[in-house]
Amino acid sequence: MRELIYTAIFIFLILVLLILLFLMFRPHDASNTPDTKTTFSSSADADSVGYQPGVYTASLILNNHYADIEVTLNTDQIDSIRLVNLGDSVTTAFPLVEPSLDELSEQICQKQSLDGITCSRENKYTSELLFQAIKNSLAKAQR
Repeated sequence: MRELIYTAIFIFLILVLLILLFLMFRPHDASNTPDTKTTFSSSADADSVGYQPGVYTASLILNNHYADIEVTLNTDQIDSIRLVNLGDSVTTAFPLVEPSLDELSEQICQKQSLDGITCSRENKYTSELLFQAIKNSLAKAQR
């Protein structure tokens, strides 16, 4: 009798395991997945606010290390956005910083605005941190 109870419990556990494995590894429908992009926006953009030409920086603190976001402005456009003073240890500890900044920089320079900037969900928080630093450096350049 004892062997029958152990066998029943063992079969029950195997069934539960199979159901869990099926639920974990089944293919997901693309229509049920959430949006894979996050959109940032700003209350002011380059069209409504004038900027003074120059190079403006804002500091980032990443794991007790400082890095600077450098925004270069021309008389009528945002020329470039780049990271300066970024050490190798920070690059190793935060591998998404540079690709995230490249993605944001490309969109901002193309749109010449902070509105409607998107990033993927994988680097949402890194992009949000960089976006705030870019926004802070542009705030220094407002007329």
